[in-house]
Amino acid sequence: MAKSIELSNGRIFKTKKAAKKHFKEMLARYCDGEHVQDIEDHSDLSALLERFDLLVSDGFSKIGSGIKRFERRLNKGDGWSSSGFWVVRVDDTSTDFSYPQAVDGRPKSDAEEFSNACYNAVSRDLLRMKQKQFDHFSDPDGLIACDITGCLVAYSEAQLSHAHPPFGIIVNEFRKLKGWEDAVPPGTLTASTDAQISTHFIDEALAQEFLNFHHSRAILRIIAKERPPFSMSDASTVKRPLRFE
Repeated sequence: MAKSIELSNGRIFKTKKAAKKHFKEMLARYCDGEHVQDIEDHSDLSALLERFDLLVSDGFSKIGSGIKRFERRLNKGDGWSSSGFWVVRVDDTSTDFSYPQAVDGRPKSDAEEFSNACYNAVSRDLLRMKQKQFDHFSDPDGLIACDITGCLVAYSEAQLSHAHPPFGIIVNEFRKLKGWEDAVPPGTLTASTDAQISTHFIDEALAQEFLNFHHSRAILRIIAKERPPFSMSDASTVKRPLRFE
């Protein structure tokens, strides 16, 4: 049975899905750089941030000195960008927070943090690989065939996907290679702090080591972000495999 989500301001959602939908729609009502002006939105976000500090935070408080206001900002990482909520505190410091993670009410596991660091180590190369395919192999309309369905897709409609093995398998193989199946050594990953959008390797040499390992194993392909139903045989057959040189 789905568990309800109760926030400290009295807002109750029947399910986590309903809570995430509420905050997703709230985020969509604002533009990047815009302050949250609606009193009820501010109240819901304040209560959600309390939930984050209580259930998700590893000791680093997002509320800190107190809440002054909320904003929508564009978060940018290595090869990606997405909009999200930020809190500005009464001392004018600010930091991001994840509303889905706050709703879920659990910190990321060590495995999730390590996988994020691995992805950040290769994300720029993945973006360059996708761009290269469209620069050199798209048709006159800028379209490329989805490797699964064969349907033509534009750059914004496509994603570069790990075919064989999946990215998670590559990450697990690297952990095994390092002897870190049970635990990642302390000091390997960046710790939580203000405005840290994602987790990275502290040692650039380790990030490069994973990048080299990933590039030696990864078989990639261009697929559509949204796909009609397809057979498993279609999905398992890689028609145009892409590899790093």
